[in-house]
Amino acid sequence: MTLEKILQSQGFGSRKQCRQLIWDGRVSVAGRLISDANQDLPCEGLILSVDGKEWTFRRQLYIGLHKPPDYECSRKPSHHPGILTLLPQEYVNRNIQPVGRLDHGTTGLLLLSDDGGFIHAQSSPKRHISKTYEATLFEAVTPQLLAQLREGVKLIDEDKPIAAQVRKLDTHLLELSIDQGKYHQVKRMLAAAGNHCVSLRRSAIGKLTLDSLGLPMGQWCHLEPGQMALLV
Repeated sequence: MTLEKILQSQGFGSRKQCRQLIWDGRVSVAGRLISDANQDLPCEGLILSVDGKEWTFRRQLYIGLHKPPDYECSRKPSHHPGILTLLPQEYVNRNIQPVGRLDHGTTGLLLLSDDGGFIHAQSSPKRHISKTYEATLFEAVTPQLLAQLREGVKLIDEDKPIAAQVRKLDTHLLELSIDQGKYHQVKRMLAAAGNHCVSLRRSAIGKLTLDSLGLPMGQWCHLEPGQMALLV
């Protein structure tokens, strides 16, 4: 692929803008400035340097992010900063999207990608991919509450969602797994069971845990193949 097309595919702008980057002497490969925008380069394993910053060529983006509170999972946020402001602008230029949504107050593991097939597969309710949450409650966790969540609670105009797994972690903290992703589902389930969710953190998607990524809040990482395999 030509260097200008590579830069465009990686989110550095239009073909014209990428060509100008090269002509301005701002792009190097293996420590060597390249001035020919039409120079062919192998893509796999390619590491570019643009304005002195290294960029690894990636055909698709698969990112895990530790979402902070008070961020919206939207490309057009209305009341809070958008989650995409935590990523490089080049990734935003590639039309990267959150895979599903966490409401602005919920923290924890969020996936983002520019791969439409991956986003659809991860979001499809037919795949029943488990999402695990840690919920801090207003009232203490009781055996009766756990039993209700396991048996299913009736939500308005919906079937009775059942917690795939639920366990008490502390007096006011429980862990709950669901394989659906309806609007505010965990919070509504807890309210229907007679309690109130004070704070909510998504701790895992499938078998991929937030703790295993070691991300401080607000930070992100590229997911490696072994980590992607856990998203089942």
